[in-house]
Amino acid sequence: MDTSWIDLPIGHPKYVKGCMQFIEFSKEDLVHGKIRCPCKNCKVEKWFLVNVVEGRILFKGFYKSYKKWIFHGKEDMIHRVVGSDGGNTSEGSLNNESGFVSRDNVGGLLRSAFCVNTFPNCPTFETREDDEWIEEPVTYESDAEYDDSTKEEEAKYKKLLEASEEKLYEGCTNFSKLSFLLHLFYLKCMNHWSIESFNMLLKLILDVFPQILDFPSSFYYSKKMIKDLGLGYEKIDACPNNCMLYWGEFLEKDKCHVCGTSRWAKTKGKGGITSDQGTDTHKKGVPAKVMRYFPLIPRLKRIYMSPETAEDMRWHDTERLGEDDKKILRHPSDALAWKAFDERHRDFALDPRSVRLGLASDGFNPYRLMNTTYSTVILIPYNLPPWLCMKPSSFILSTLIPGKASLRNDIDVYLQPLVHELKLLWTGVEAFDAFEGKKFNLRATLLWTINDFPGYAMLSGLSTKGYNACPICIDSTPSNRFGNKICYCSYRKWLPSDHPYRSG
Repeated sequence: MDTSWIDLPIGHPKYVKGCMQFIEFSKEDLVHGKIRCPCKNCKVEKWFLVNVVEGRILFKGFYKSYKKWIFHGKEDMIHRVVGSDGGNTSEGSLNNESGFVSRDNVGGLLRSAFCVNTFPNCPTFETREDDEWIEEPVTYESDAEYDDSTKEEEAKYKKLLEASEEKLYEGCTNFSKLSFLLHLFYLKCMNHWSIESFNMLLKLILDVFPQILDFPSSFYYSKKMIKDLGLGYEKIDACPNNCMLYWGEFLEKDKCHVCGTSRWAKTKGKGGITSDQGTDTHKKGVPAKVMRYFPLIPRLKRIYMSPETAEDMRWHDTERLGEDDKKILRHPSDALAWKAFDERHRDFALDPRSVRLGLASDGFNPYRLMNTTYSTVILIPYNLPPWLCMKPSSFILSTLIPGKASLRNDIDVYLQPLVHELKLLWTGVEAFDAFEGKKFNLRATLLWTINDFPGYAMLSGLSTKGYNACPICIDSTPSNRFGNKICYCSYRKWLPSDHPYRSG
């Protein structure tokens, strides 16, 4: 059957006609009146009534990787596995007696997190001599080079998979233990709950629903389970005066090699007397200042571990319009800077999966407390479509720096780990592309920075004050001193001769 209509935009007459043909094809073999939903959100992992599936694929879009309809029609592979009695399926049962299908795609989340080789989002099957299909256990992309780290990852995956397949309590059809815990963490982050309030909520839930067994009873144990999903951060000690990081070759140092300040926080002795610097007056193990760094390479790899986001990262190369439309700045890829970079580095531009990043830096007050301030560095992947790349969910938090005062030019000290990773990404690191189902050399570059004029000076090291404040004119900046101020008087010379501002 022709499936080329799947790649057409939603609303196209051929796309609508193809959806109707698919629905008629799927009606030939229903399971309790339901079929797997192949919309771009469900990805053939959830069950709905036929009329519900029809609306979802028409208005949400069809999952583009699902062009061999192995889970629909008379040749449904599921029934080859379990027979025609409507029993257990490979992804879960429609009957609550033997399993359930959660409303959240936790299975897809785990496969993306651990790069399990089940592309395209279905179990791996093999044939036997009697032409029957049997389900094969999931395998890992690194099975060929199986080592201790892979065994550890497999153990984490199996542990989380069990939590994602275990009902929250008997009779619950919407949440597994893992999905419910993820929802609680989401609410905690969005509503700024304290750890104590989170613990109190968990205690209340366990008291009200005693049928919930083996559920984390505190924030500590909850975090241990969530931590296995990966994408954590590194704590890097820093000099309180912003001179250096205790990182790399200075990892084991106890004093700053620039100003001599101790790495450790001062402690108070008896009577509240603060010890002086230079003797045994600093408690080792309590750093004076700690930076949080969120590694970039694992986060870029995670983007390509999901077929949907891996496909979106090619948008700038695949979704091109006509020659007349190329003159319109619809996306950063239409900008002259992007095109000039591609001309200069053709080997980088050959692979559309090479990532172009933007960097933004600013201060913020977490938890709405004005006496606690941080500086942040955020990265934006510009490969994504314009309606995705500037969404908060697409931003990559890179660095979190404590400190009430602006870092000014000292910010370059805290950018060392990021610069180190960007150098590695310029030559490339091995990653797995779930959309194509194979490994590739992942490369990335920092193409732009986003900041105000003072921030421009901090990140570039170029002064934006004084006589040569303009980063374009530099030595030719038209500036004069009037009293104790420097004024820029000839800024109108760039305006057209008939501009109304010239007569003002």
